Amino acid sequence: MRDLRGKVAVVTGAASGIGLALARRLGREPMRVVLADVEAEALERAHRLLAGEGIEVASRVTDVSDAADVEALAAFTLERFGGVHVVCNNAGVSGGGLTWEVPLSVWHWVLDVNLFGVVHGVRAFLPRLLEQDEGHVVNTASVAGLLVAPGMSPYTASKHAVVGVSESLHQELALLGSAVRVSVLCPGFVRTRIAEARRNWLARYGPAPAVEPRPEDEAARRRVEEAIASGLDPEAVAEAVRSAILEERLWVLTHPEFGEAVIERARRAVEGHNPGHPSAPGPG
Repeated sequence: MRDLRGKVAVVTGAASGIGLALARRLGREPMRVVLADVEAEALERAHRLLAGEGIEVASRVTDVSDAADVEALAAFTLERFGGVHVVCNNAGVSGGGLTWEVPLSVWHWVLDVNLFGVVHGVRAFLPRLLEQDEGHVVNTASVAGLLVAPGMSPYTASKHAVVGVSESLHQELALLGSAVRVSVLCPGFVRTRIAEARRNWLARYGPAPAVEPRPEDEAARRRVEEAIASGLDPEAVAEAVRSAILEERLWVLTHPEFGEAVIERARRAVEGHNPGHPSAPGPG
C-alpha cells in the first residue's frame, strides 16, 4: 500500500507497548483505527488517549486466542468503519523456563496467543483484503523468531512459527498475483510490558502456575527486565512498521545488532555445526 490516508487499521494488543505505538502512528496518517486487547481497562485508557489526540478510533475487548472472538472483531470493524486495509496481528505474551519443566498450560497459553492469535487474524481478515485486492497484514514475531536462547522454548517456538507463517503467506500472495502484502516484525528488546504478560493469564487454562525461580533464573529474569527497560522506544518500532507497509516489504528487523548472529546461526546450520554460545534475543 502506497497511501494510508483515510484507510482503516486494526491493531491487536493495542492497549500498550508496540500495539499502542502502532495504533498512534497509523492514526496520524490519518487512518481510522480499531484497537483490540484482552485487557479492558487498559484498552479504555488507550482509546481515550488516541481520541484525545484527534484520531478516529473504535475499540473492542478481544481475546485473540479465541477464533470466534477475532471473527467478531472483523465484523465489528466492518460495521464501524465499512472496511479494513491494514491488520496488525500484534498481541503477544511471554512464558519460559526449562523446556521439560514448563507447565503444559503455559505452552498452550503462549502458543494460543502468539501463534494462533496471528492465524485467527489472518483467517478473519485476509479474505476481505483479497476480495478488494488491497491491504497489508503485519504479524508481530520477534528476533526470537530468528535466534534461540535457553529458557524461552514456548516463546521461541511461537515466534519461529509466526515467522514461518508470514513468509509462507508472502509466497502464497505472490503466487496468486495479489496486491495484498504481509510484513513480519522481528524486534529485539523494546520498552514494553511483555515481562508482565501473566497479568492477562486466561482462566480457561486453570490456575496460573506458581513461579518459584531458582537463583540463576532470578538473575536471568533481572537481566531481561533491565534489557527491556533500556530497549528501543515502541514509537521507533511503529515508524519502522509504517515504512515497511509503504514499501511493501516483508522483513521488519528493528535491531541491526542481531544481524550477524542471524547470519552465523544459518551458516552453522548449513555447515552442520552445533550452535555457538547461547545468545539472548529479546522479546518484542
